[in-house]
Amino acid sequence: MDAQRYLYVSDEGKHEVRRYQLGEKNGTLVAGGNGKGADLNQLNEPRYLFLDRQQNVYVSDNSNHRVMKWTKGAKEGIVIAGGQGKGAALTQLSYPQGLFVDTLGTLYVADWGNDRVLRWTQGDQQQGTVIVGGNGEGTGANQFNCLRCLSFDRHGNLYVIDKNNARAQRFSIE
Repeated sequence: MDAQRYLYVSDEGKHEVRRYQLGEKNGTLVAGGNGKGADLNQLNEPRYLFLDRQQNVYVSDNSNHRVMKWTKGAKEGIVIAGGQGKGAALTQLSYPQGLFVDTLGTLYVADWGNDRVLRWTQGDQQQGTVIVGGNGEGTGANQFNCLRCLSFDRHGNLYVIDKNNARAQRFSIE
């Protein structure tokens, strides 16, 4: 939900994101909506969303292994992370899930298939930096098994939901 009280919903089956006003039934298309695909006006199983104060919509485009940014009113999105096919290189993602964008425009992504959280800064959108995980699937303190969501508190601590390990972990990020 954004500051204007619009609710944003990703629809994996229709490969789109819609914005709804209270009481509205159809909503307004804000991302995708051109069928399943990998073009800049398409999504493939959009999962998690993040909204910034300018009503830009960030979408974890799960089966395209990328994160897209859709500015308000745009007909196409911009690939801001991944988009280089499924993989484990720092330029790639594998089924991205939860995401977060801070006030400086730094993007954090839960990279489910690689059991890691990556960070992309504004100055370097070509590749990410592993900030936690990336040590293979497991139960260790810096390992994950089915990484899903992430969030930050006001002190800058990162919280990660590790589904198959049935835990939430907190990390101090500098």
